[in-house]
Amino acid sequence: MNTAYLILGGNKGDKLENLQQAILLLENNVGAITKKSDIFVTAAWGNTNQPDFFNQAVSLETSLSANDLLKKIISIEESLGRIRTHQKWMERTMDIDILFYNDEIIDTTDLKIPHPFIQERKFVLIPMEQLAPMLVHPQIKKNIKTLLSECTDALEVKCY
Repeated sequence: MNTAYLILGGNKGDKLENLQQAILLLENNVGAITKKSDIFVTAAWGNTNQPDFFNQAVSLETSLSANDLLKKIISIEESLGRIRTHQKWMERTMDIDILFYNDEIIDTTDLKIPHPFIQERKFVLIPMEQLAPMLVHPQIKKNIKTLLSECTDALEVKCY
């Protein structure tokens, strides 16, 4: 069994319902969710001229490989109305990123684990601190709590 940490987020449509549906679809198609963070509200990152995001981190146990997990996640995003474009940081109903997969380091064209921007984003670190504050980033060699204390991201992250 593999342990994966995911961050879910969306800023289009019924944001709360989309998070709940994403979690249900993950449980039905991917594996057992073992922990969920609170839901957080954050201003959009990167392209700030759009609605606030609702974000939630989850840990799950899955028998899927990292690549198969990615395929299932893309399918879930699309089933919730996600339309992928080449533009970054646009409005979307659901975005699910794999943050960690066991303690593996994967660097391919399609998949980068750990997610390359974890340490730069409070909207990821704050929910992750609720789930696994002592989890060590396998590349940076610092735990989530330390990464959060060192993060310079100025966006406000507030509990829903």
